[in-house]
Amino acid sequence: AVVEEFMVGEEASFFVLCDGEHALPMATAQDHKRAFDGDKGPNTGGMGAYSPAPVMTQALTRQVMDEIIYPTLRALSAMGTPYKGVLFAGLMITEEGPQLIEYNVRFGDPECQVLMLRMMSDIVPALLACCEGQLDKVSLDWFPDPALTVVMAAKGYPGTYEKGTRIAGLDRAAKIPGVEIFHAGTLASGDWILANGGRVLDVTASAKTVAEAQRRAYEAIGVINWPEGFCRRDIGWQAVARERRGK
Repeated sequence: AVVEEFMVGEEASFFVLCDGEHALPMATAQDHKRAFDGDKGPNTGGMGAYSPAPVMTQALTRQVMDEIIYPTLRALSAMGTPYKGVLFAGLMITEEGPQLIEYNVRFGDPECQVLMLRMMSDIVPALLACCEGQLDKVSLDWFPDPALTVVMAAKGYPGTYEKGTRIAGLDRAAKIPGVEIFHAGTLASGDWILANGGRVLDVTASAKTVAEAQRRAYEAIGVINWPEGFCRRDIGWQAVARERRGK
């Protein structure tokens, strides 16, 4: 039997770049794992995300760096295996403070899409600094506006789904202000874009508020013609609710 601690709180995705000794925190994000609205249905690779994560204050970010990230890097170095690259900490923000759920040594998907939309700096010099142990000489700048992405998936995902269905309207959707469409599981065939996976498109938008970014993303989805696809209609609901409470 496996006994695990039950944690109650709000999840957040925390990303840092590492060069074996130094760590550079990136923007935070939150994703939606369940397949259907209201956080119902089976777990998926992620049906949407937004950045920044409102639950992650500057004080919490410092606490995570001091109590979770740096102790991990020091331990890895002491073992003779210093870590260089992207470190993704899955956190639960509990009443007792941030708790580590898991580590991944990669960007999150779809969290990476909202991070890239918000990143003002060129990431390549920072990644090279990770390799060369020079991360303490690098900084990253971010656009203040939040970003939100909605995953369009093939009906049936995360179970059995059909491939090869046609997707139309992408050019028109991408012309909506602030919208960027990332292709995750598509295939170009002649003049058509075909679905070629479970999670197929990441319809991403930035705006002055999460609510406006959400509106733009769903406006873009509304002009994409793909009857065999589906998406959640409540991505970002926690952040939007926080914005409304703050007004």
